[in-house]
Amino acid sequence: MKGRRSGHLRRVWQYCVCDGVPRRSFYVALVVGAVLNMINQPEALFGSAEIDWTKLALTFVVPYCVATYGAVSLRLGRNVSGRPSN
Repeated sequence: MKGRRSGHLRRVWQYCVCDGVPRRSFYVALVVGAVLNMINQPEALFGSAEIDWTKLALTFVVPYCVATYGAVSLRLGRNVSGRPSN
């Protein structure tokens, strides 16, 4: 069971770092994070309040993780269903 789990985790990691997943997730995070920051703290971004750096960072990190999760779960699903994963 332990070997099976480590094999699964290895495959998940490989999907996270290959075939353009990091680049696409980065672009998604850049666009979505910028929009969310403008929605969540416009007064800080446009000068009348202090920037919450934790919020700023998380609004980029969370979309990156979500986009990566989506790409990995799609590939894992394709692998399980018997279709080749790209």
